Amino acid sequence: MLSKDFRCGFIALVGRPNVGKSTLLNRLIGQKISITSRRPQTTRHRIIGIKTLTSAQLIYVDTPGLHRYSGRAMNRHMNRTATMALQDVDVVVFLVEGLRWTPDDDLVLTELERLDCPVILAVNKVDLIADKETLLPGLQSLSHKRLFTDVIPLSARKGDNVDQLETCVEALLPVGERFFPEDQVTDRSERFLVAERIREKLFRKLARELPYGLSVEVEHFRRERHCVHIHALIWVERQSQKTIVIGKQGAMLREVGQQARIEIEKMLESKVNLKLWVKVKEGWADDERALKSLGYADDGQP
Repeated sequence: MLSKDFRCGFIALVGRPNVGKSTLLNRLIGQKISITSRRPQTTRHRIIGIKTLTSAQLIYVDTPGLHRYSGRAMNRHMNRTATMALQDVDVVVFLVEGLRWTPDDDLVLTELERLDCPVILAVNKVDLIADKETLLPGLQSLSHKRLFTDVIPLSARKGDNVDQLETCVEALLPVGERFFPEDQVTDRSERFLVAERIREKLFRKLARELPYGLSVEVEHFRRERHCVHIHALIWVERQSQKTIVIGKQGAMLREVGQQARIEIEKMLESKVNLKLWVKVKEGWADDERALKSLGYADDGQP
């Protein structure tokens, strides 16, 4: 039976690209929910991570990085997804990267002006600040950007001060019953999580060679007694990109497939038979209709 003081609510993790929102979500939940890479704009969807404690259920909402460039349909989709994720949340955690402030951070700050809920400033990657004497004055300067409920320096990668952030967040949530079963950790399907794992491996292997014009669609997902059979399509925008993904004599595609399969087997706790194909859809990342056909809905739910 839940305590009468049990708290439950939604917490949006927002910020510009590559400040560590997905890394923080995974650290908070204690397992991998969102994919990560060193490349900005890896996160394209709104992804929920659920953490149920004896005293509260914290529902974290990972969002794409807000950024000023909106020339392509994909960029506009990511910005819409991030701003829509701010609707009806109980708390916002605004992540910035150390003491570095950019025009994209100003864009996020502008979006937050429309909200009435508490906003915590989480200053991530403080472990990478070489001159620690600049930290305190830097935090004081950042705290003047707006009226924050709290300012918390942390390292999502190492876990430093993440417990402090969670304690602060929990205290701000409304009293109420949990929204999800206590053993549920995300609202996403296994098919979605599989597609994201494959896309992550592609981003990590081809970060320099391949632009953002690739997506992954799980076309077939079937569980048998001792094996999960998965067929996935890797969509690219040009024939030259297809050649890069496949690699010489198929070497790159095999390597990506092997790395993805190992991780998917751990996630699904089953042997996996993974088959990958690469197909070209010209200019899909700059076509609103093509985006929707590939699962990029405005609310971030494919």
